[in-house]
Amino acid sequence: MDFILTDHARKRCARRGIQERRIREALENPATIEQDIHDSDLAHALWPVPEKGFRILRAIYNETVHPVAVVTAFFEAKAKTP
Repeated sequence: MDFILTDHARKRCARRGIQERRIREALENPATIEQDIHDSDLAHALWPVPEKGFRILRAIYNETVHPVAVVTAFFEAKAKTP
């Protein structure tokens, strides 16, 4: 999937130590996809990262533009399976 990182996402990922390849993996092979409850243009790709003890990476992106625009990404507070 083609995607870009917004400036906000780029800064947050750098601060959180999230590599762009992890976001690509989440977008291309999500364990699940959730619609955002506040903004119908946004979707959440959830992916358990093996190297992080299967913590869930949540990549939030605007699916109405091409390429999709990742607006932020973060690890869930606790490891869980979607």
